[in-house]
Amino acid sequence: MNECVYFSILGAALLLSLLGMCFVALIPGLDRWSKRFFLAYFVVILLSCLSCSADLMLYKDPIPKTVYFSILFLECLFLALPMPMLTVYLLHCCGEPIRKSKLLYAALGLWAAYLVLLACLVFTDSLYDVTPDNQYIRAPMYPILLLPVVALLMLNLAAVIRRRARLSRKTFLSFHLAIVPLLVSLIVLMFVESFLFFDISFILSALSMYLLILLDQIEQDQNRRQELVRQQLEIANQRVSLTVLQMRPHFIYNILSSIYCLCEQDPKLAGQVVLDFTAYLRKNFNAVASSAPVPFSSELEHTRAYLAVEKALYEEGLQVEYDTPHIMFRVPPLTLQPIVENAVKHGRIPYAGLFHISIQTRKTPSSSEIVVTDDGRGFDPAGDSEGHLALNNIRQRLEILCGGSLTITPNEGGGTVVTLTIPDPPAEEA
Repeated sequence: MNECVYFSILGAALLLSLLGMCFVALIPGLDRWSKRFFLAYFVVILLSCLSCSADLMLYKDPIPKTVYFSILFLECLFLALPMPMLTVYLLHCCGEPIRKSKLLYAALGLWAAYLVLLACLVFTDSLYDVTPDNQYIRAPMYPILLLPVVALLMLNLAAVIRRRARLSRKTFLSFHLAIVPLLVSLIVLMFVESFLFFDISFILSALSMYLLILLDQIEQDQNRRQELVRQQLEIANQRVSLTVLQMRPHFIYNILSSIYCLCEQDPKLAGQVVLDFTAYLRKNFNAVASSAPVPFSSELEHTRAYLAVEKALYEEGLQVEYDTPHIMFRVPPLTLQPIVENAVKHGRIPYAGLFHISIQTRKTPSSSEIVVTDDGRGFDPAGDSEGHLALNNIRQRLEILCGGSLTITPNEGGGTVVTLTIPDPPAEEA
């Protein structure tokens, strides 16, 4: 029964080492040093499993001492080799120079002491005695061999605790999972023959390193995604800034010309247009300085100022309807106004009569919606690239900042319907 349990544990460790080697070899984001280290680490685990399997299969058979002690030497060597490797990886994680580290020299000193003891004891009867029926049993000197390894693990544990401020939480826990079970099992093994406990601890140690590289890869992927999102948002904001700084020259020219004419015809209206145009410009430049979502009421004021200026240009040729009872939500800056400007610029048909624009908001169970409707020429997917760029920019910023969406559909009576959906924020952010 014990042999079946031992073989099951060794099989699990063997499978884990093979999976670890494959994972390290195929993982794309692991740096070169870490890839080499973990490949070597799992190779050592693999060799440990093979030597333990050979020991388990042969220790009851009457084989020559030299053959058995050679297998025993390899088994003790490979089972203890991961201990100084943990020291090296700890120094790497903390960014310390490995070759100049006193910790490494202390670990290598203990490892050298272990090798000397192993070479002196393994080929004698000091570790194992042979019974008259050719069975190998542990000798009284066996616990002495474990002392340098126990000291090395205690040194590693103290070093991990001392450097906890320089380790991430997952790395700190992984080192504990790799060291503490092995340390406890070796201390127990010094007094009681508990190889099953040691083998389980050995698997936990290997598993902790496997989880370490897996979690590290997940963290790297998350960082790459966050960096990609940051870059996309930066590009989108740069496009917004460029759009604001490159306002249509003829639009500004027409506004100033209209104000000039109104100064004699209707000074009061001219003053109002100046105020609306000033508000429009102020909102535009404020939007450049802001990348976080803003209250929809602020975006609505910006849009009203813009449309008031456009109405002064087109006089009775532009009619705007507002149905916005729901304004308690946030949107990316320069979201609504560019959509309305796009409709006026590309949807209005010159000399075709009154051009209608409707702006509505509504609350759904899980989101807020903005609907902009016009009765112009409609949206042409193959049309003006500038208009498409503006809408794509808004769509991109909606997705990045709010997880929202933008859809464009034909209006039943002619024209275009643009719908913006902004999901409700989590309760703690609302």
